[in-house]
Amino acid sequence: MSDQSTTHADHATGTASASAEAFWDERYNQSGRLWSGEPNAALVRETEHLTPGTALDLGCGEGGDAIWLARQGWRVTATDISRVALDRAAEHAAQAQVADRVDWQHHDLGTSFPAGTYDLVSAQFLHSLHEMPRERILRDAAAAVTPGGILLIVGHMGFPAEETEPHPDVDFPSPQKVLASLDLPAGEWDVLVCDTHEHQWTSPDGRPSTRTNYTVELRRR
Repeated sequence: MSDQSTTHADHATGTASASAEAFWDERYNQSGRLWSGEPNAALVRETEHLTPGTALDLGCGEGGDAIWLARQGWRVTATDISRVALDRAAEHAAQAQVADRVDWQHHDLGTSFPAGTYDLVSAQFLHSLHEMPRERILRDAAAAVTPGGILLIVGHMGFPAEETEPHPDVDFPSPQKVLASLDLPAGEWDVLVCDTHEHQWTSPDGRPSTRTNYTVELRRR
């Protein structure tokens, strides 16, 4: 997914009665490409200096982050709730000539989670209007980080200013709350980043806009 404020994992629209998978399949089917294909800016900023290893991309959408990581030399496991998105991501990976470096997996992270441990686990904009055990998913993400590896969580602090009908049930936790909810064992992790930042983006109607996001980055000792 790409950080365009209304990113793939910015699950903040739709109806609660529809299943999350059906909602996202339908949304992807409405256009040939939903996102820009560019990697999230925070992912690039926080990982471009790392030595490539194995990576897990949670909520990969059309594959922008996973493909960028693969191009840097990572071996990536990328998962999404939408099979439409995964099929599209696999096509994009083939076009980018990195198909052999990405394993695309279908998961509803509330009920299943990729096996194994990884040098990098990335969770970008996991917000949902549909019921989703986000805190448990992020704890599972932490458990999937190998010793010496990185957990990178990026999210929104609220709806964009131009949102005319923000949904009251969508939770936008602070980075401090996200960190606390991980319930990490004392002495096993180093907090590298726990802060907010302003992100410049272009709204769907073409206007420049600013949105406040947060980054939580930790290294497992």
